[in-house]
Amino acid sequence: MIKRRPHLLWLLVPFVLYVGALPFVNRVRPLVLGLPFLFAWLLAATLVTPVAVWLAYRGDKNTRRRVS
Repeated sequence: MIKRRPHLLWLLVPFVLYVGALPFVNRVRPLVLGLPFLFAWLLAATLVTPVAVWLAYRGDKNTRRRVS
């Protein structure tokens, strides 16, 4: 399935950002814009998630257009 639809790998980005990287970013210091690092990381992951979903959707839309 991945060979036919590699754009779906974009959907792994939020999972890796939220779950996979948590043991590595679970820190209070350094502060990023006055926020603890973990909070800043989760905020960044929340902002990146819609972009990753959009990229997967855009790739899937292009695939559907070619197949139809």
